[in-house]
Amino acid sequence: MKLRNAIIVAACTAAGLAACKSEGDIVVEQGVGITALRSVCPAVGIPDHTGDITLFSPADATTADAIDVTAVITNVRSACDDSGNEVYSTATFEVRAMRRDTNGARTVELPYFSTVLRGGNAVVAKRLGSVTLSFADGQERASATGTAGAVVDRAEATLPADIRALITRNRRAGDEDAAIDPLTRPEVRAALARASFELLVGFQLTEDQLAYNATR
Repeated sequence: MKLRNAIIVAACTAAGLAACKSEGDIVVEQGVGITALRSVCPAVGIPDHTGDITLFSPADATTADAIDVTAVITNVRSACDDSGNEVYSTATFEVRAMRRDTNGARTVELPYFSTVLRGGNAVVAKRLGSVTLSFADGQERASATGTAGAVVDRAEATLPADIRALITRNRRAGDEDAAIDPLTRPEVRAALARASFELLVGFQLTEDQLAYNATR
C-alpha cells in the first residue's frame, strides 16, 4: 500500500527526540555519537506529505480553481508517562482548515491515522480516527483537535546492558578499537533500531491525494 510505504520511508526524517527522558540511556543523532540521554518515550512526528490535505470540487479535479477545502495538521504536542513497565505516549494536534465557498453552514469530516513504528520501518500498530470541522455561515476558516496514543513495552524500548556498555566504554589512545565509532558496529545499529519507537500522525489520504501532495 503506497500510503504505508510513504509512512515508513518518512519515519526517519519526521520524528525528533521526545520531551521526556529516562536516566541511564543514551541518545544518538545522525550517527555522530552520544549526545544526550535517550528516552524510552516514542518520538512524535508527521510523515512527509501527510500533514495536509486538499479536497476538490468536483472530486476528480486537481486544478487550483477547483480547490474546495484545504487543511493542515499543526501544533503537534506529546506527553509521556514512562514511570512503569509500559510506556504511555499521547499526541495532541490541531487541524486548521479553509474553504473557498463561504455560503451556508457546513461540516467537513477529515480522516487521520496514528501509526507506531519500530526501528523506522516496522509498523507495530495503526489506528484511524477523524476530526470534524464546523464552518458557520460566511466563515472561511475552522479548526478542530485530534489525539493519538501509543503503548510501548519499556524493556523493548531500552538498550540492552551489553550494548550500552559497548557504546559508553572508555577508550584510550592506542587501543585496537580506539578510532572505531561503536555506532558503526552492526550489532549496535541493530540494537538501536530495535529499541527506537515513533508515534506518527497524519491525514489518511487516498493514493491520489498522496500523489498530489508529493508532486505539487
